[in-house]
Amino acid sequence: MENKLVKELLSWLKALLVAVIIVLLCRHFLITPSVVKGESMMPNLENGDRIILSKISSIDRFDEIAFKAPDSNDNYVKRIIGFPGDTIEMKDDNLYINGKLYEETYLDDSKAALSDGQKLTNDFTLKELTGKEQVPEGKIFVLGDNRRVSKDSREFGFVDEDAVIGDVKMRIWPIESFGIIK
Repeated sequence: MENKLVKELLSWLKALLVAVIIVLLCRHFLITPSVVKGESMMPNLENGDRIILSKISSIDRFDEIAFKAPDSNDNYVKRIIGFPGDTIEMKDDNLYINGKLYEETYLDDSKAALSDGQKLTNDFTLKELTGKEQVPEGKIFVLGDNRRVSKDSREFGFVDEDAVIGDVKMRIWPIESFGIIK
């Protein structure tokens, strides 16, 4: 009887150990959870939102990414605007990349809330902000969606491509937002 109990216990411990190893491997190489801190990505991502980052997906222009901040020990979540070789200009609240106008539909609600004559994003060129005509090799240019309060590449410059942790793939609303826990 005691021998059977020991075998059953060992079986459960092995299964638990395999599960822990799988979770750790997935978290280290495939996906990782994170928490949004601050208001720089509002209204799309809000302070306290839990997000899942993919560490293996390709990153495209306008994706929301998490990266190691170049100016602190924090991790930031911003939207990727420019890749190496890109020229970037903001004029009259319109984004131009390599001379082409891009619609930023994710900003429509924020722009609609502005009074006449107000801008969500002040005019700039990459040269004015960074002294560079183009995004350098190995770097990216990022902006927050809440342009008036976002600390982003306009302030801290380019981000190393190696600093990217992952691409935001999923937003998990806090359980408090369902009124279950207060």
